[in-house]
Amino acid sequence: MKISTPILCAATGLLFAAYFGTAYAAYPQTKFSIEHCLHAALAAKNGGVVKVELKIENNVPTYEFDIETADGKAWDVECNTEIGKITEIEQEVKNADDPLFKGKQKISEDEARKIALAAHEGEIIELEYEIEEDGAASYEFDIKTKAGKEMKVEVDATSGKIVEANVEIYQIGNE
Repeated sequence: MKISTPILCAATGLLFAAYFGTAYAAYPQTKFSIEHCLHAALAAKNGGVVKVELKIENNVPTYEFDIETADGKAWDVECNTEIGKITEIEQEVKNADDPLFKGKQKISEDEARKIALAAHEGEIIELEYEIEEDGAASYEFDIKTKAGKEMKVEVDATSGKIVEANVEIYQIGNE
């Protein structure tokens, strides 16, 4: 399902009201709006938005848009809300057997899971296989921690190192 801009904006507003309620003051403030970042993301990868997430990356609220392009490819496009610019574009592949992923993979999915969960104990609720802009492959795990937070933990498929670990604030849509 693709999400249109008006639906995305309306859903975001409803989500804020339902999720944050009176705790809205705790919601991270941004210099650039979701609309600004959405337009920047679609300029980078024209297609249909199937999911949007807000996460805290390096202490900066960052929108991540999952976009499906006309050629059938899936992309994660990140927009830094402090500068209003795209800071990362990653291609999602369906699984570890994709040639782009498999050519870089030295760490199994089970090993990557153990690495991610050792750093952030909890339950893995989502897994994506990603190809970075430099061609590196990584596993991205969404982990629901025992403290109730959701962490996005990215493990390099070649080295096994955690290359990113960010708190996810919310997600609209799904894959």
